[in-house]
Amino acid sequence: MEQPIKITAEILQHDRSSCRFIVEKTILPNGFVRFKDKDRAKGSALAERLFAIEGVLGVMIKDNEISVTRQMPVDWRQSGPLIGNAIREHLKSGQPAVSEEALKDVSSEDVLRQKVQKFLDEQVNPAIASHGGTISLIDVKGSDLYIQMGGGCQGCGMANVTLREGVETSLRQSFPDIGQILDITDHASGDSPYYTNHYPER
Repeated sequence: MEQPIKITAEILQHDRSSCRFIVEKTILPNGFVRFKDKDRAKGSALAERLFAIEGVLGVMIKDNEISVTRQMPVDWRQSGPLIGNAIREHLKSGQPAVSEEALKDVSSEDVLRQKVQKFLDEQVNPAIASHGGTISLIDVKGSDLYIQMGGGCQGCGMANVTLREGVETSLRQSFPDIGQILDITDHASGDSPYYTNHYPER
């Protein structure tokens, strides 16, 4: 019997209307697309499935991550399984997650995200990997960056120094037009900074 695809969900600390779904299978390799409404999702099979769920206002797809924004108030314990099932159904269909048109039509906000993500992957994370740490770009809103620390960085007393004196300085030198750099990691919560759930297949 084929094992169901595992999906882990994390409610975003800086935006409780959004939840990030991490899939054990790559959805969109080496790409990033944000769908801000149902019209933009037309032709992109996975985004269309997700917007078909009542209350979904936005979808973001990157590598093996899918972030979904829903109309508030939202109970992710009820919504999460619906979204998890939609993701699995899409994977079973074999269709491309995102249309070629959507990949070409990216906003300046999304271009900034792609550039910053590439910088973190190539310049920052290799340098802090020796300490067991990692820094992830969770979101970009306007010119503001929302980052999350993981591994050895989470809960570390030197994390703020790492961010402010190291990472932020490097980012601002490379991207002088960025606004705030906001650390949304819950450093006081040990290994589980967010509500996390695994959604089994129904």
